[in-house]
Amino acid sequence: MKHLSASEIRELFLSFFEKRGHRRLPSSPLVPQNDPTLMFTNAGMVQFKDIFTGREKRDYSRATTSQKCVRAGGKHNDLDNVGYTPRHHTFFEMLGNFSFGDYFKKEVIPFAWAFITSKEGLDISPDLLAVTVFKGQDGIPADDEAAEIWKSVGVRPERIFRLGRKDNFWQMGDTGPCGPCSEIHIYRGDAQGIEAIDKKAAQFFADESSDPDGWMELWNLVFMQFEMLSDGSLKPLPRPSIDTGAGLERLAAILQGVHSNFDIDLFRSIIARIEQISGKKYGGTMSDDDVSMRVIADHARSTAFLIADGVLPSNEGRGYVLRRIMRRAIRYGSRLGLDEPFLFDIAQTVIAEMSGAYPELKENQATIVEFAKNEEIGFRRTLDKGQRMLSEAIDGLIAEGKTEVPTETVFFLYDTHGFPADLTRIIANERGLAVDEAAFERYRQCRAEKCGCFGGSGEKAVCDLYHRMFRCCGATVFLGYERLNADSEVIALIKDGEPVESATAGDAIEFVCRATPFYGESGGQVGDTGTASDKGGLSIDVTDVQKPVPGLFVHKGKVVSGEIRRGQVISLAVDQERRARIAANHTATHLLQLSLRTILGSHVKQAGSKVGPDEFRFDYTHFSALTSEEIQKVETMVNALICKNDGRIFKELSLAEARAEGAMMLFGEKYGDRVRCIRFGDSVELCGGTHADRTGDLGAFCIISDESIAAGVRRITAVTRAAAIQRLIGFRTRIGEIAQKLKASPENIDKAIDRLQGQIAAFEKQSGEQAKKATEMGAKILIDRAIDVGGIKAVTERHDPANIEVFRNIADRFRDALPNSIIGLGGTKDGKAVLMVAVGPKAVAKGFKAGELIKEMAKVVDGKGGGKPDLAQAGGSNPARIEQALAKLYDLIETKQGNARDK
Repeated sequence: MKHLSASEIRELFLSFFEKRGHRRLPSSPLVPQNDPTLMFTNAGMVQFKDIFTGREKRDYSRATTSQKCVRAGGKHNDLDNVGYTPRHHTFFEMLGNFSFGDYFKKEVIPFAWAFITSKEGLDISPDLLAVTVFKGQDGIPADDEAAEIWKSVGVRPERIFRLGRKDNFWQMGDTGPCGPCSEIHIYRGDAQGIEAIDKKAAQFFADESSDPDGWMELWNLVFMQFEMLSDGSLKPLPRPSIDTGAGLERLAAILQGVHSNFDIDLFRSIIARIEQISGKKYGGTMSDDDVSMRVIADHARSTAFLIADGVLPSNEGRGYVLRRIMRRAIRYGSRLGLDEPFLFDIAQTVIAEMSGAYPELKENQATIVEFAKNEEIGFRRTLDKGQRMLSEAIDGLIAEGKTEVPTETVFFLYDTHGFPADLTRIIANERGLAVDEAAFERYRQCRAEKCGCFGGSGEKAVCDLYHRMFRCCGATVFLGYERLNADSEVIALIKDGEPVESATAGDAIEFVCRATPFYGESGGQVGDTGTASDKGGLSIDVTDVQKPVPGLFVHKGKVVSGEIRRGQVISLAVDQERRARIAANHTATHLLQLSLRTILGSHVKQAGSKVGPDEFRFDYTHFSALTSEEIQKVETMVNALICKNDGRIFKELSLAEARAEGAMMLFGEKYGDRVRCIRFGDSVELCGGTHADRTGDLGAFCIISDESIAAGVRRITAVTRAAAIQRLIGFRTRIGEIAQKLKASPENIDKAIDRLQGQIAAFEKQSGEQAKKATEMGAKILIDRAIDVGGIKAVTERHDPANIEVFRNIADRFRDALPNSIIGLGGTKDGKAVLMVAVGPKAVAKGFKAGELIKEMAKVVDGKGGGKPDLAQAGGSNPARIEQALAKLYDLIETKQGNARDK
């Protein structure tokens, strides 16, 4: 058996299959593309799902990858196990080789056995290995073919075990591709010799609980050979395929001779850094400190990789899962004694360890660090406040004899204060109370669906119609980079959601051509509009172009006149003036990103955009609003870049070449083998959109607004060309109008405003002094008018309109002058009744409470009220009865005093 680092294993695997005709492909992002059914990429086959289902074709039939995966959310959720077992992770790498209708069992089994056992591969002794095959179940035949092939490569019959559907049959869903699978297992126990290990194998595969630590799955080979139909029957696939998966961390643990994945080289530097900042030593045990270190190490990896792929912490969807991961790491850090922010520090160690294989980590380092740091700072504030509130709530529940924290309380802490439900459960359990997390999730989803803010992964399923169309028509050739007019054949036509052969005047239609100059909405840029026509009188208003399937351009519009037929050649013409405005705005997003990163820092990343003809939105990562000075600097820099009039330089490069040129990449975007690189001076980005020929074509640039759209994500709305100039002219006109009203020149408007503000301040000061005098005078009058009611000085007064601040000042002076007193004040405000009662300290000592008095008075005006013993207020919907409510105060005082005398 070889002793290899994880990086060496990864490279050995990929090169092994590359030599055998497989295309080496990069890992796809952790956010699945065009798959709304998955929260995260959780297996190597995810990026090939559309190929396996026949929805997509590529120029290769064999592939190999090392896929980054996350299992923390949805059906595949290992979060709560992490730290407590040697092999559970939220983030891990899956090595895989894939065949798309090329080779099958007779090839993949020898491939796998050679990689595991040969000197070209891992050189693991066959004596330590066993394999499983499907034994047949529920009418599905046994996989005798696989068993025979295993024998042919040298696996002894004593090491081939037949298991049922649960272990050795794979299916994508209730219907669709499926098939038997075969697993390679390795023995890691203490038994010595082939016969002893044979015995252990027989015991284990008969009952896995007999030796749970002895045998470990290494590699799963899935044979996709059937289609599961809705009635449960199986139909052989015309082109059977292969999907395999082997966990890199497990292979590394075996080859490095360690029991736990957390002891392999990928984790050593991370745990060493945790040891360094905590001052504690990792021992690989189940102690609280060791569990905490494993949790932090794993979760720091997930944090770094998810943020690098564009997932940001939030309260919904993927962002909520990331937030749970980060906050779980922070909680375990607190258990380890880390009371200052640390997660960003550990994430940087992850970046240093893994960026060689995954350069996106280094490219997004500043963003990862900023989000990790800010999330932890915010959560520590939340933690302190939430724990106090939860402790008070638990005290009350225990006092009432309750055994469970109400779901509404759990949701309130989560929704209002960001306090995680799982942390509520942990704290409640420590105090002997239960939390129903399943009920919380149902409640959370129900509330979110009502407000329209919850939708699984937040994506829409792509209609099968467009997939069928793509399989039939293939990719549309896009001509729009070079020209805006072209003749092309109509190869698909849709009306009312169904394929048709023709359409006539008045019909709303969708159509696909072999080639088009129209840009299809993608990358944040809206689709083109224009016309389609022919010499026979056909005229179509093209109102939009979409790409429901990558590569398929679907034109949408209405037939104005004539008839359109499938197979007909039509003339396509893009609205040139509109395209020019869109192109200018798209180029402006590139110049804006360069300027923001220069002025604010390298943590700024584009997090989305919407580029239209009239304006554009640019979403970016940053944690504070732009100051007026920063906005001015950004606008100045962008306009300076426009004035430089740099020309557009376009290159088609490999992803590695683009990275070498320093090209910026859209946050979390998936890129193919070849990418389009756009340069304007110092701005270099990967982009498939349309752009101005020169920066000078933008004319001018102006920011309309900067606003927060999520934690750590902001949105700039801006304009270019004529729209920017018109906005600047509008500003100048408005300033002129304001200057005229201030009787000043535009140049001296700031001085005129300063003078006016001084006058306002003097007036407010004078008004305040007069109000103070009026309050004092009003209080003095009421003091003189106070009457004795059962030994209490009492008075009431109505004043319209009601002013709570004035009422409070009068009440304070009244109570100061007469400690043994009660005052009632009332008036109307916005058509409602307003009441206030104040009780002096001596009257409070006699048992009078303002809150109790105001509640009774509020009933008179059809309202409610409350407050403290010395001051309370109320509102009501019946202002016509304010006088009666104030009069009731005397009755309440007299009644209470009479009751006191009777006692």
